[in-house]
Amino acid sequence: MADKRKRRRPDPDSDSDSDTRPFKHLLKPDTTILSSLTTLAASTAASSSKTLTLSDLRLSAACREVSDLPPSAVQSAIESLAVSLARSILSGQGFSFTVPSRSSANQLYVPELDRIVLKDKTSIRPYSSVSTVRKTTITTRILHLIHQLCLKNIHVTKRDLFYTDVKLFQDQTQSDAVLDDVSCILGCTRSSLNVVAAEKGVVVGRLIFSDNGDMIDCTKMGMGGKAIPPNIDRVGDMKSDALFILLVEKDAAYMRLAEDRFYNRFPCIIVTAKGQPDVATRLFLRKMKMELKLPVLALVDSDPYGLKILSVYGCGSKNMSYDSANLTTPDIKWLGIRPSDLDKYKIPEQCRLPMTEQDIKTGKDLLEEDFVKKNPGWVEELNLMVKSKQKAEIQALSSFGFQYLSEVYLPLKLQQRDWL
Repeated sequence: MADKRKRRRPDPDSDSDSDTRPFKHLLKPDTTILSSLTTLAASTAASSSKTLTLSDLRLSAACREVSDLPPSAVQSAIESLAVSLARSILSGQGFSFTVPSRSSANQLYVPELDRIVLKDKTSIRPYSSVSTVRKTTITTRILHLIHQLCLKNIHVTKRDLFYTDVKLFQDQTQSDAVLDDVSCILGCTRSSLNVVAAEKGVVVGRLIFSDNGDMIDCTKMGMGGKAIPPNIDRVGDMKSDALFILLVEKDAAYMRLAEDRFYNRFPCIIVTAKGQPDVATRLFLRKMKMELKLPVLALVDSDPYGLKILSVYGCGSKNMSYDSANLTTPDIKWLGIRPSDLDKYKIPEQCRLPMTEQDIKTGKDLLEEDFVKKNPGWVEELNLMVKSKQKAEIQALSSFGFQYLSEVYLPLKLQQRDWL
């Protein structure tokens, strides 16, 4: 009698011997991959040396950089500035602020530091000028609010700051921009102003740290992970047995890796800012890198914006170039998804997206940036992207199975040490 039972189709995410997912057969035992990662972690720790500064390169006079200051020092700086403004008014000269220019023309990429810094050009913001009177008023108001925060030693969000005087600020982008100006004027980091952004980034994996005195074990935070504290001063006592830090661009890929507990199979710390990097995540990533001395591998979309996000973490953003020394993480390696991976891993055509004219322009603009030109591998990948006019998101790998990212793609990348 013929067997009429239906045959079960193989599960594309199964680990059985019949697993036909592309390139799965190339994977070696985890012990082999872990051995390679151990060597990478050891070489990173051994090569960690003193970080170069502008002073070391004799550029401190030509470039401007801020530093972390305690609330009392910020308070004193504001009071000294107020006294000088009062003297200017009493002498009949009115008052104005000397503001460091944060325009693109006043920024410089320093190859030896591998980050963008702010040059020393300044502009005058007088109260007596019709064109600058409003911005000068906003600057004065922000300085007053910061002084109050330092006096009380409390922190507020940028949104809180905006709502203290909505009619004056009109739009939060205006108060945010002046906040950066105030950092430059006082010569301190934005964190020193006791103004923070709302929590955005998350971390999960082989990391234990203290948050305002409470010990946090990031292996026991579930799929969602631990929100990165907006105030980096609260973070301390970092401990880890991880072999690397995995920086992920998007929340979807982060959730996949967290649910699959990728950090248990390959000891690592997984962190994401869920898109554009925020200050807290950038500070937290740098702190992990510098204290734990671990290599950082980045997983971003294969498009110009993925590379821009990677460059913000590594070289800094032009908007906050004045604080690049505190916000950048050196030697981040580009793991994927790279343009060459689309053909190498046979990503289906229906999972690739055509680049828009704006995408192509952004890609070409990146090719003109000094921090891209410094890395031949980046140039080669960007040229391939612009030439093929194709882009792809990390989720394109799901066409081979929802767990292909964590079970095949990343392990194979790590095994082959395939990063730039």
